[in-house]
Amino acid sequence: MKIGIANDHGGYELKFQLINKLEEKGYEIINYGSDNNERVDYPVYAFKLCQGVISKNIDFGIAICKTGIGMSIACNKVKGIRCAKIDNEIDAEYSKRHNNANVIAISANKSLEEILNLIDIYISNEFEGGRHLDRLNMIKEYENEY
Repeated sequence: MKIGIANDHGGYELKFQLINKLEEKGYEIINYGSDNNERVDYPVYAFKLCQGVISKNIDFGIAICKTGIGMSIACNKVKGIRCAKIDNEIDAEYSKRHNNANVIAISANKSLEEILNLIDIYISNEFEGGRHLDRLNMIKEYENEY
């Protein structure tokens, strides 16, 4: 599985720790983020990550900033992206099962262990389809109109 990771200056240190742990688990990681802690504009990196998802260069993306909120807002402006800001295990599970999120946004204020757990939960779940697919199709139709 190929995972993309994007971050701003707030997620810089965490990103490298996360990359190491995910590579140890056998995932291929593509780095779309800032590689230092100098102030940057998070939308730049969010958009790069989303282009990786849209072009199918990666299976899904992880967006990291101090709160995860800014990155999730920017990601959700990209046509075809369903970014879920996840804060807990239920968010991680249902972002995949019900919303088939292709990007997850995470706060850099969480511990590495907590974030790895949330990612594991997200990955281990499958999209349920059915009524949830109907709803995603409604969103897609609206997105294509405007």
